[in-house]
Amino acid sequence: MKNILIIGAGKSSSYLIKYLLDKSNEEDLRLTIADISTKNALKLINHHKNAKAIILDVFNAFEREKEIKKTDLVISMLPARFHTEVAKDCIRFQKHMVTASYISEEMKALDDAAKEKGLVFMNEIGLDPGLDHMSAMQIIDRIRENDAKMLLFESFCGGLVAPESDNNLWNYKFTWNPRNVVLAGQGGAAMFIQEGTYKYIPYHKLFRRTEFLKINNANYEAYANRDSLAYRSIYGLDTIATMYRGTIRKVGFSRAWNIFVQLGMTDDSYTIEDSENMSYRDFVNLFLAYSPSDSVELKLRSYLKIDQDDVMWEKLIELDIFNPKKKIGLKNATPAQILQKILLDSWTLQEEEKDMIVMQHLFGYEINEKKYQIESSLVVTGENQTYTAMAKTVGLPVAIAALKILKGEITSPGVQRPITKEVYEPILKELEEHGIKFTEKKVPYLGYNPNHVMG
Repeated sequence: MKNILIIGAGKSSSYLIKYLLDKSNEEDLRLTIADISTKNALKLINHHKNAKAIILDVFNAFEREKEIKKTDLVISMLPARFHTEVAKDCIRFQKHMVTASYISEEMKALDDAAKEKGLVFMNEIGLDPGLDHMSAMQIIDRIRENDAKMLLFESFCGGLVAPESDNNLWNYKFTWNPRNVVLAGQGGAAMFIQEGTYKYIPYHKLFRRTEFLKINNANYEAYANRDSLAYRSIYGLDTIATMYRGTIRKVGFSRAWNIFVQLGMTDDSYTIEDSENMSYRDFVNLFLAYSPSDSVELKLRSYLKIDQDDVMWEKLIELDIFNPKKKIGLKNATPAQILQKILLDSWTLQEEEKDMIVMQHLFGYEINEKKYQIESSLVVTGENQTYTAMAKTVGLPVAIAALKILKGEITSPGVQRPITKEVYEPILKELEEHGIKFTEKKVPYLGYNPNHVMG
């Protein structure tokens, strides 16, 4: 019998738990789902005989160590900043570990210890990072095997609302951590390289510099991710002329989101006095000049030069942000926290609504002095509010990797990401059985086309 400890039973855990439970009889697995509350875990387990839910405060070292000692492998679905102590326990008690998070400096520091004990610490094995790594490396390795030179790599990914559930003017609903959506792009300039020239986009300009994409005959836009340059060394593309990674949204989202950025509503660096008793309207007025006669609406339109018949204005009205009766209800909140609270009113996925994951890679390469381009695209639609496309594309790679580690099919030890054939080939093959399959086509080599960029 093999024991798996899953720490964290949030939005991304539904397919992860379902996959392992479906395999539990055949593979003789026992799952322990640990969280600060067992409510969601109990719902997902649904009285399955091979699983149990327990309350666990990850900061309680005694309880955490007790559970880790009992298991064979730990899957941490916690926020990235909480992985380190779990990882140190896994080293101490010689347990494999899987996470969907980016490798932090603290995690990287455990690489030698993990290798010394023969432990697989698989990270970045969710959607983005994760599925992006595997699907990109599969094609990059194939191009290299043909002795071709990589010229261009662009990668885009987005969690969106499915067309059948797309019923607001923003064409958007939260399908993962809302806080991460509100804070997206902060912490430094977006950095990338295009045709051999380094490019930087500061945060206050980020949502006005978007790429246009067409995926499965649908139009999208994408804004640049914060650091595309790091992926050159990760993918072995240190001399590549173009490397760009971006986040996908429906066309028009970024221009409207830029309103919040320009007003300062996405700022998370200070708290607002008496935010608990403030109305939505009061919150908007904080960021506008005083006027004894002009309304909040008029001041905002004047400040941001928005016409009353502009769809941008209609998007703001739809969010009900000028309501004088709705209260914030959050004590000592930052502007970003308040904005998140307001957006949750309108952007929460309802029980039977569906989300959608969209990913696209572009690979430009040269062989025999001729240039070619491959376009690889993925669209996955969720089932409902619980079994979302986001949970599927995050949770299934995690679950498949965990089982393959336990079965000795993934053995290379150390702190790693899924960029080797040993890892990505079997996982991508199995994901296809679950409807997660990329469509690939050759397209004319375009290189970087400045006409694709807005602003």
